[in-house]
Amino acid sequence: MRESEIRVTFQPSGKTVHVLKGTSLAEAAGGAGIALEMPCGGQGICGKCRVIVRQGEVAEGPEQAELLTAEELAAGYRLACRAVVEGPLVVEVPAGSVADSAPKILARLEGTQQQAADPPVRKQFVRLPQPSRRDDRPDWDRIRQAAGPVEVDLELLAQLPGRLREQRFAGTLVVAEGRLIDFEPGNTESACYAAAFDLGTTTLVGILLDLCRGRELAGVSRINPQVRFGDDVLSRIQHVWDSDEGLKDLQRAVGEAVDEMIGQLAEQAGVDRRSIYEVTFSGNTTMQQILCGLDPRWLGRVPFVPATSEPIVAKAAELGLGVHPRALAYVMPVIGGFVGGDTVSGLLATGLADRDGPALLVDIGTNGEIVLGLRGRLLAASTAAGPAFEGARILHGMRGTAGAIEKVVVDGVLRINVIGDVPPTGLCGSALIDLGAELLRHGVITPQGRICLPDRLPAETPADLRRRIVTHDGQIAFLLAEAPETSTGSPIVVTQQDIRQLQLATGAIRAGANILMARLGVSPQQLETVFVAGGFGNFIRRKNAQRIGLLPTEVPRRLIRYQGNTSLAGARLVALSARARQLARSLAERAEHVDLSADAQFHQAFAEAMVFPADLG
Repeated sequence: MRESEIRVTFQPSGKTVHVLKGTSLAEAAGGAGIALEMPCGGQGICGKCRVIVRQGEVAEGPEQAELLTAEELAAGYRLACRAVVEGPLVVEVPAGSVADSAPKILARLEGTQQQAADPPVRKQFVRLPQPSRRDDRPDWDRIRQAAGPVEVDLELLAQLPGRLREQRFAGTLVVAEGRLIDFEPGNTESACYAAAFDLGTTTLVGILLDLCRGRELAGVSRINPQVRFGDDVLSRIQHVWDSDEGLKDLQRAVGEAVDEMIGQLAEQAGVDRRSIYEVTFSGNTTMQQILCGLDPRWLGRVPFVPATSEPIVAKAAELGLGVHPRALAYVMPVIGGFVGGDTVSGLLATGLADRDGPALLVDIGTNGEIVLGLRGRLLAASTAAGPAFEGARILHGMRGTAGAIEKVVVDGVLRINVIGDVPPTGLCGSALIDLGAELLRHGVITPQGRICLPDRLPAETPADLRRRIVTHDGQIAFLLAEAPETSTGSPIVVTQQDIRQLQLATGAIRAGANILMARLGVSPQQLETVFVAGGFGNFIRRKNAQRIGLLPTEVPRRLIRYQGNTSLAGARLVALSARARQLARSLAERAEHVDLSADAQFHQAFAEAMVFPADLG
């Protein structure tokens, strides 16, 4: 049943979501893409997720009064994890309540929370001494005296004598990675930008950064057009084997998409594309190699060897990107096998490697990456979770966009929340997790993943769930939304095969985590922190992720911390800081790659993880 939803607007971002009555403000913020500080895991005991209700009413409640003063409550302050939406709201999110890993990492690296002290790209306005009979030094010596020990390519060096004299030896030096890439007329120091990208197997996400101020100016996302060649990395690698033009097909598809996204970013921010001097990329090993035109075929054959583990620095123009003609592209280092730059980004963004106690990083996506850290040691593995959490291979699956069912609740009857408060078109990954958990709780599916017929259901199963067990195209299915309430006029169902895909995705990640913990002698109960990364990491409910076994059931929920898109966060960090690049390289070298396919225990662990865990209450 789709219920009327309530509008919640968050300031200063202006982002608006529509949620079900009874939704917490913390969850509503997550739906708006705002990750709040909640080190206690939303238990209402740390007081870090403070927000200010500017319009509308939210009950004060005794739990709020324990951590907020009477003056604060009167001013509209509430704890987002304990505040419940009952009517339309406008909510201000103070800067201190936003979980932003980049400023924290930069603070650790650079000693400032505003911006890095060592951006890889810098601009410097100079007035160089003009040549005379008393000063006949070469033009390049004058530049190096002002800029330091930089290098230059022959093309730009050939242009400099004329340009220096046209500009009367006054202008702005643009230096990237220790190379002079331009000498611009006038003072353009305030116009210095970079683009950062997460190269997901299913989704591409990009942001535009103001390097002078360390601010994000614009953001875009889209489906990775490579999906037409296969929805997982092995399918795309096979395309390279099968076609002489396979690598070019894949590289062209992603390069053109990224270039279009850069155009969108520049348009959103009102920025000249030629003022973008750097583009950084983070993705799994296959995605990064394809972007760079490196043959990925040997990643698909034992022993799964990448072309290089080093960070790649190339001219952006070589990748077909229309930015500054001498702008550079930086691609993250990789750990090994399919454990790529996105995992290094996760380590960089979370600070997991700095923790002494056992900590787990789980990056939920088509390629599921897992890292376990203990006393400085890092084990990293990749597991083929498949694209179910991205909406692919699910009959009515879709991305988390307008029309996607993103939340499912059962409280006697089934209720759904739809992104955009419009008739539903399909369901996204967070709803699939919710539904799986709810159907397990009410006995509609068995631990083995089988949908029960109505006459096999427990007596206490709600009648609304019983009536939703239907037959669809000859197989048993669960009716999520009836035809009259959908945007397509057709029912939205979750089939037995969809549940199987959920089991495969969940089991792969769960088994991988169990193997790493066994190698370091760590039990789930000993984990001190579980970092959850991935494009939709902020939108899944902890209790539901644990109920289906996606996250360890033995870990207290307060220890589970959602980090959002850490791949993009890492790309952002290395765009802002040269020392962040050094740290990324060090983390990639430290981490030990674990090839799960070569582990004798993995197949047994995977088979066991395919069974949903028992309900522990």
